[in-house]
Amino acid sequence: MKKPEMIIFDNGHTLLYEPDWNTERGNRAVFAHIVKNPNGVTVGEYAKICSEVFGKMEDIRKTQNCDIPARTGHKIIDDLLNIEFSLAPTEREIVFWTAASSGAVMPYADRMLDRLNENGIRTAVISNLAWSGEALTERLDRLLPNNKFEFVITSSDYMYRKPSRVLFDIALNKAGLSADKVWYCGNTITADVEGAHCAGIFPVLYEGETPGNINPHSGQNDGIKVDFEYLHIHDWQELIDVLEKIPR
Repeated sequence: MKKPEMIIFDNGHTLLYEPDWNTERGNRAVFAHIVKNPNGVTVGEYAKICSEVFGKMEDIRKTQNCDIPARTGHKIIDDLLNIEFSLAPTEREIVFWTAASSGAVMPYADRMLDRLNENGIRTAVISNLAWSGEALTERLDRLLPNNKFEFVITSSDYMYRKPSRVLFDIALNKAGLSADKVWYCGNTITADVEGAHCAGIFPVLYEGETPGNINPHSGQNDGIKVDFEYLHIHDWQELIDVLEKIPR
């Protein structure tokens, strides 16, 4: 095992999580910025169309393993209802997301990133997410202000979702590194461990406990076996301990 020059991270239930999620609260926060509404659409009618459109997008995601950007859904909704908002596309994502859940840091993720920064190990993020990389960057910077992520990639910006190696190959190009110099940490075997391995990146499976036991994907790795080497950890201190034992 070689010490990596860069470690790339998943986002959800790896670096951050979303306590007290409330979609209605997010929709109301966006609706407060409406500037054109000739038909008198109510927030309830707006929320109903949002549910239908994003539900259809979710069906496509599940069957095709590709992401349609949230902002595409927003355009469909606005044109169907003949409404306009004062928010730019990224602002709208951030307003909704922050209101639905302000987000929180997974236990010790901030300390772990500080240690990596101190040891000169570069960092970045790849996440399967309908929100843009710009919206996720805002969230990461707000909740992990000491981060030094060199880039943040979301599947909605590229259509492809993990475990497709496309996102991993793009990350390697951005980093200017060969795969053998990079590790990838995520919380799923199928998307993260297998995806990283297919791109030649060393995988780390992180199965830390989400505070409040609110991980909707709990148990997703049960019974899945792979025939290649990967590191399996349950808290971020384990990652630091492993790195410190690897000779330079």
